[in-house]
Amino acid sequence: MSEKSLLTKKTVVLPLTLLCCLLWGSAFPCIKLGYGYSQISSADTYSQIFYAGLRFTLAGIFAVIIGSLVGGRPLLPKKTSLTKVFALSLFQTVLQYTFFYIGLARSTGMKSSVITASNVFLSIIVASLVFRTEKLTVRKIAGCIVGFSGVVLINLGGIGGGFRITGESFVFLSALSYAFSAALTKRFSAKEDPVMLSGWQFIFGGVGMTAFGAALGGRMPVVNPSGVFMLIYLAIVSAAAFSIWSTLLKHNPVSTVSVFGFMNPVFGVILSFVLLSERSAAGPIKVTAALILVAAGIIIVNFPRKNRVF
Repeated sequence: MSEKSLLTKKTVVLPLTLLCCLLWGSAFPCIKLGYGYSQISSADTYSQIFYAGLRFTLAGIFAVIIGSLVGGRPLLPKKTSLTKVFALSLFQTVLQYTFFYIGLARSTGMKSSVITASNVFLSIIVASLVFRTEKLTVRKIAGCIVGFSGVVLINLGGIGGGFRITGESFVFLSALSYAFSAALTKRFSAKEDPVMLSGWQFIFGGVGMTAFGAALGGRMPVVNPSGVFMLIYLAIVSAAAFSIWSTLLKHNPVSTVSVFGFMNPVFGVILSFVLLSERSAAGPIKVTAALILVAAGIIIVNFPRKNRVF
Protein backbone atom coordinates (compact mmCIF):
# COMPACT_ATOMS: atom_id res chain seq x y z
CA MET A 1 0.00 0.00 0.00
CA SER A 2 1.41 3.41 -1.00
CA GLU A 3 1.94 6.21 1.52
CA LYS A 4 -0.82 8.26 -0.12
CA SER A 5 -3.44 5.52 0.01
CA LEU A 6 -2.49 4.67 3.61
CA LEU A 7 -2.66 8.27 4.84
CA THR A 8 -6.09 8.86 3.31
CA LYS A 9 -7.69 5.93 5.15
CA LYS A 10 -10.03 7.12 7.92
CA THR A 11 -8.69 4.43 10.25
CA VAL A 12 -5.24 6.04 9.95
CA VAL A 13 -6.28 9.69 9.80
CA LEU A 14 -8.47 9.45 12.93
CA PRO A 15 -5.85 8.26 15.48
CA LEU A 16 -3.10 10.48 14.04
CA THR A 17 -5.22 13.62 14.11
CA LEU A 18 -6.44 12.86 17.64
CA LEU A 19 -2.83 12.41 18.77
CA CYS A 20 -1.98 15.83 17.32
CA CYS A 21 -5.00 17.38 19.03
CA LEU A 22 -4.08 15.82 22.38
CA LEU A 23 -0.56 17.24 22.09
CA TRP A 24 -1.81 20.69 21.05
CA GLY A 25 -4.48 20.63 23.75
CA SER A 26 -1.78 20.08 26.35
CA ALA A 27 0.01 23.21 25.10
CA PHE A 28 -2.70 25.52 26.54
CA PRO A 29 -1.94 24.76 30.20
CA CYS A 30 1.72 23.88 29.66
CA ILE A 31 2.57 27.29 28.22
CA LYS A 32 1.11 28.88 31.35
CA LEU A 33 3.06 26.43 33.51
CA GLY A 34 6.20 27.26 31.52
CA TYR A 35 5.68 30.96 32.18
CA GLY A 36 5.33 30.20 35.87
CA TYR A 37 8.45 28.02 36.10
CA SER A 38 10.52 30.63 34.24
CA GLN A 39 8.84 33.54 36.10
CA ILE A 40 7.70 35.28 32.93
CA SER A 41 4.84 37.64 33.79
CA SER A 42 1.73 38.08 31.67
CA ALA A 43 2.77 41.68 30.97
CA ASP A 44 6.29 40.78 29.76
CA THR A 45 5.53 40.62 26.03
CA TYR A 46 9.11 40.40 24.77
CA SER A 47 10.05 37.58 27.16
CA GLN A 48 7.00 35.68 25.90
CA ILE A 49 8.19 36.11 22.31
CA PHE A 50 11.72 35.11 23.35
CA TYR A 51 10.34 31.99 25.07
CA ALA A 52 8.26 31.08 22.01
CA GLY A 53 11.31 31.55 19.78
CA LEU A 54 13.38 29.14 21.86
CA ARG A 55 10.54 26.60 21.77
CA PHE A 56 10.18 26.68 17.99
CA THR A 57 13.88 26.72 17.26
CA LEU A 58 14.19 23.52 19.29
CA ALA A 59 11.07 22.11 17.61
CA GLY A 60 12.56 22.71 14.17
CA ILE A 61 15.85 21.08 15.13
CA PHE A 62 14.01 18.03 16.52
CA ALA A 63 11.84 17.74 13.38
CA VAL A 64 14.79 18.01 10.99
CA ILE A 65 16.91 15.49 12.91
CA ILE A 66 14.08 12.94 13.19
CA GLY A 67 13.05 13.48 9.55
CA SER A 68 16.65 13.01 8.42
CA LEU A 69 17.02 9.78 10.41
CA VAL A 70 13.71 8.37 9.14
CA GLY A 71 14.41 9.38 5.54
CA GLY A 72 18.03 8.24 5.59
CA ARG A 73 19.29 11.57 4.21
CA PRO A 74 19.81 15.13 5.44
CA LEU A 75 16.50 17.01 5.37
CA LEU A 76 17.71 20.23 3.76
CA PRO A 77 15.65 22.75 1.78
CA LYS A 78 16.58 23.39 -1.85
CA LYS A 79 17.15 26.95 -3.04
CA THR A 80 13.82 26.82 -4.83
CA SER A 81 12.14 25.80 -1.56
CA LEU A 82 13.38 28.70 0.55
CA THR A 83 10.64 31.17 -0.41
CA LYS A 84 8.04 28.54 0.53
CA VAL A 85 9.74 27.89 3.85
CA PHE A 86 9.89 31.61 4.64
CA ALA A 87 6.24 32.17 3.69
CA LEU A 88 5.13 29.24 5.81
CA SER A 89 7.35 30.40 8.66
CA LEU A 90 5.71 33.83 8.62
CA PHE A 91 2.16 32.49 9.01
CA GLN A 92 2.66 29.22 10.87
CA THR A 93 5.24 30.35 13.41
CA VAL A 94 5.95 34.08 13.60
CA LEU A 95 2.44 35.53 13.28
CA GLN A 96 0.47 32.61 14.69
CA TYR A 97 2.51 32.16 17.82
CA THR A 98 3.47 35.77 18.49
CA PHE A 99 -0.25 36.53 18.61
CA PHE A 100 -1.02 33.31 20.51
CA TYR A 101 1.58 33.67 23.27
CA ILE A 102 0.75 37.30 23.95
CA GLY A 103 -3.00 36.71 23.76
CA LEU A 104 -2.97 33.59 25.96
CA ALA A 105 -1.08 35.45 28.70
CA ARG A 106 -3.95 37.97 28.86
CA SER A 107 -6.81 35.49 28.65
CA THR A 108 -7.81 32.21 30.28
CA GLY A 109 -6.84 28.83 28.87
CA MET A 110 -10.53 27.98 28.45
CA LYS A 111 -11.49 31.16 26.60
CA SER A 112 -8.40 30.92 24.38
CA SER A 113 -9.27 27.33 23.47
CA VAL A 114 -12.73 28.39 22.28
CA ILE A 115 -11.40 31.26 20.16
CA THR A 116 -8.67 29.04 18.76
CA ALA A 117 -11.34 26.55 17.64
CA SER A 118 -12.46 29.16 15.10
CA ASN A 119 -9.39 28.19 13.07
CA VAL A 120 -11.40 25.22 11.77
CA PHE A 121 -13.97 27.54 10.17
CA LEU A 122 -11.25 29.89 9.00
CA SER A 123 -9.13 27.09 7.49
CA ILE A 124 -12.01 25.77 5.41
CA ILE A 125 -13.04 29.29 4.31
CA VAL A 126 -9.47 30.26 3.34
CA ALA A 127 -8.86 26.96 1.51
CA SER A 128 -12.18 27.25 -0.35
CA LEU A 129 -12.53 30.97 -1.09
CA VAL A 130 -8.94 32.29 -1.09
CA PHE A 131 -6.80 29.40 -2.37
CA ARG A 132 -9.68 27.50 -4.05
CA THR A 133 -8.20 24.08 -3.30
CA GLU A 134 -11.62 22.64 -2.44
CA LYS A 135 -15.31 23.49 -2.52
CA LEU A 136 -17.21 25.08 0.35
CA THR A 137 -20.26 22.86 0.82
CA VAL A 138 -23.31 22.92 3.06
CA ARG A 139 -22.09 19.69 4.66
CA LYS A 140 -18.77 21.25 5.66
CA ILE A 141 -20.46 24.34 7.07
CA ALA A 142 -22.97 22.21 8.99
CA GLY A 143 -20.21 20.01 10.42
CA CYS A 144 -18.28 23.09 11.58
CA ILE A 145 -21.35 24.57 13.27
CA VAL A 146 -22.15 21.31 15.09
CA GLY A 147 -18.54 20.78 16.17
CA PHE A 148 -18.08 24.38 17.30
CA SER A 149 -21.26 24.20 19.38
CA GLY A 150 -19.62 21.40 21.35
CA VAL A 151 -16.57 23.56 21.99
CA VAL A 152 -18.75 26.42 23.23
CA LEU A 153 -20.82 24.08 25.42
CA ILE A 154 -17.82 22.74 27.31
CA ASN A 155 -16.55 26.28 27.92
CA LEU A 156 -19.80 28.02 28.85
CA GLY A 157 -18.63 28.88 32.36
CA GLY A 158 -15.27 30.26 31.34
CA ILE A 159 -15.82 32.47 28.31
CA GLY A 160 -17.13 35.60 29.97
CA GLY A 161 -15.14 38.62 31.05
CA GLY A 162 -14.85 40.79 27.96
CA PHE A 163 -12.77 40.87 24.80
CA ARG A 164 -9.38 42.58 25.00
CA ILE A 165 -7.37 43.79 22.01
CA THR A 166 -4.09 42.26 23.21
CA GLY A 167 -5.85 39.24 24.69
CA GLU A 168 -8.75 37.56 22.93
CA SER A 169 -8.28 39.58 19.71
CA PHE A 170 -4.70 38.38 19.42
CA VAL A 171 -5.80 34.77 19.96
CA PHE A 172 -8.25 35.20 17.06
CA LEU A 173 -5.51 36.66 14.82
CA SER A 174 -3.43 33.61 15.73
CA ALA A 175 -6.28 31.38 14.51
CA LEU A 176 -6.47 33.35 11.25
CA SER A 177 -2.71 32.98 10.73
CA TYR A 178 -3.07 29.24 11.22
CA ALA A 179 -5.80 29.11 8.56
CA PHE A 180 -3.45 30.62 5.99
CA SER A 181 -0.60 28.35 7.06
CA ALA A 182 -2.81 25.25 6.59
CA ALA A 183 -3.71 26.32 3.04
CA LEU A 184 -0.07 27.11 2.25
CA THR A 185 1.05 23.76 3.67
CA LYS A 186 -1.46 21.98 1.42
CA ARG A 187 -0.22 23.87 -1.64
CA PHE A 188 3.52 23.66 -0.95
CA SER A 189 3.59 20.01 0.15
CA ALA A 190 2.37 18.91 -3.26
CA LYS A 191 6.00 19.16 -4.39
CA GLU A 192 7.89 19.41 -1.10
CA ASP A 193 8.53 17.12 1.86
CA PRO A 194 6.04 18.28 4.54
CA VAL A 195 8.40 17.40 7.40
CA MET A 196 11.17 19.47 5.77
CA LEU A 197 8.78 22.40 5.41
CA SER A 198 7.60 22.06 9.01
CA GLY A 199 11.07 21.70 10.51
CA TRP A 200 12.82 24.49 8.66
CA GLN A 201 9.98 26.97 8.96
CA PHE A 202 10.17 26.42 12.73
CA ILE A 203 13.93 27.03 12.72
CA PHE A 204 13.74 30.24 10.69
CA GLY A 205 10.70 31.52 12.56
CA GLY A 206 12.04 30.47 15.94
CA VAL A 207 15.44 32.09 15.45
CA GLY A 208 13.76 35.28 14.25
CA MET A 209 11.40 35.40 17.25
CA THR A 210 14.23 34.66 19.69
CA ALA A 211 16.42 37.42 18.24
CA PHE A 212 13.54 39.91 18.16
CA GLY A 213 12.52 39.16 21.74
CA ALA A 214 16.11 39.32 23.01
CA ALA A 215 16.81 42.60 21.20
CA LEU A 216 13.90 44.21 23.04
CA GLY A 217 14.88 42.86 26.44
CA GLY A 218 13.13 39.49 26.44
CA ARG A 219 14.67 36.73 28.54
CA MET A 220 13.96 33.77 30.80
CA PRO A 221 14.32 35.34 34.24
CA VAL A 222 14.75 31.95 35.90
CA VAL A 223 16.27 28.80 34.43
CA ASN A 224 15.57 25.63 36.39
CA PRO A 225 14.97 21.91 35.64
CA SER A 226 11.18 22.29 35.64
CA GLY A 227 11.32 25.22 33.21
CA VAL A 228 13.78 23.47 30.88
CA PHE A 229 11.70 20.29 30.90
CA MET A 230 8.55 22.24 30.02
CA LEU A 231 10.32 24.09 27.20
CA ILE A 232 11.60 20.81 25.74
CA TYR A 233 8.16 19.23 26.08
CA LEU A 234 6.52 22.12 24.23
CA ALA A 235 9.16 21.85 21.50
CA ILE A 236 8.45 18.13 21.12
CA VAL A 237 4.72 18.86 20.93
CA SER A 238 5.29 21.24 18.01
CA ALA A 239 7.80 19.04 16.20
CA ALA A 240 5.68 15.89 16.40
CA ALA A 241 2.22 17.39 15.93
CA PHE A 242 3.03 19.71 13.04
CA SER A 243 5.08 17.09 11.19
CA ILE A 244 2.20 14.60 11.39
CA TRP A 245 -0.45 17.24 10.62
CA SER A 246 1.49 18.58 7.62
CA THR A 247 1.88 15.07 6.22
CA LEU A 248 -1.87 14.47 6.57
CA LEU A 249 -2.64 17.81 4.87
CA LYS A 250 -0.45 16.75 1.95
CA HIS A 251 -2.70 13.76 1.23
CA ASN A 252 -6.13 14.99 2.34
CA PRO A 253 -8.40 18.02 1.81
CA VAL A 254 -7.88 20.81 4.34
CA SER A 255 -11.45 20.37 5.63
CA THR A 256 -10.96 16.64 6.25
CA VAL A 257 -8.01 17.24 8.56
CA SER A 258 -8.79 20.66 10.03
CA VAL A 259 -12.22 19.71 11.40
CA PHE A 260 -10.48 17.45 13.90
CA GLY A 261 -9.09 20.66 15.38
CA PHE A 262 -12.32 20.94 17.36
CA MET A 263 -10.77 18.34 19.66
CA ASN A 264 -7.92 20.74 20.58
CA PRO A 265 -10.01 22.89 22.94
CA VAL A 266 -11.77 19.83 24.36
CA PHE A 267 -8.40 18.42 25.38
CA GLY A 268 -7.31 21.93 26.36
CA VAL A 269 -10.24 22.37 28.76
CA ILE A 270 -9.75 18.96 30.35
CA LEU A 271 -5.99 19.43 30.78
CA SER A 272 -6.41 23.05 31.98
CA PHE A 273 -8.61 21.65 34.74
CA VAL A 274 -6.15 18.85 35.59
CA LEU A 275 -2.95 20.92 35.47
CA LEU A 276 -4.09 24.46 36.31
CA SER A 277 -7.30 23.82 38.27
CA GLU A 278 -9.12 26.15 35.85
CA ARG A 279 -12.66 25.05 36.52
CA SER A 280 -15.36 24.98 33.89
CA ALA A 281 -19.03 25.18 34.73
CA ALA A 282 -19.50 22.13 32.50
CA GLY A 283 -20.17 19.03 34.56
CA PRO A 284 -19.94 15.43 33.33
CA ILE A 285 -23.21 15.68 31.38
CA LYS A 286 -22.13 18.81 29.48
CA VAL A 287 -18.66 17.39 28.82
CA THR A 288 -20.22 14.22 27.39
CA ALA A 289 -22.66 16.25 25.28
CA ALA A 290 -19.79 18.44 24.03
CA LEU A 291 -17.76 15.40 22.98
CA ILE A 292 -20.79 13.98 21.14
CA LEU A 293 -21.29 17.28 19.26
CA VAL A 294 -17.59 17.51 18.34
CA ALA A 295 -17.61 13.89 17.14
CA ALA A 296 -20.79 14.54 15.15
CA GLY A 297 -19.22 17.56 13.47
CA ILE A 298 -16.18 15.51 12.48
CA ILE A 299 -18.38 12.73 11.09
CA ILE A 300 -20.56 15.15 9.09
CA VAL A 301 -17.50 16.63 7.36
CA ASN A 302 -15.60 13.38 6.84
CA PHE A 303 -18.36 10.92 6.00
CA PRO A 304 -20.82 11.79 3.20
CA ARG A 305 -24.31 10.43 3.77
CA LYS A 306 -23.78 7.37 1.60
CA ASN A 307 -20.76 6.43 3.74
CA ARG A 308 -22.19 7.62 7.11
CA VAL A 309 -21.11 5.27 9.88
CA PHE A 310 -24.45 5.54 11.72
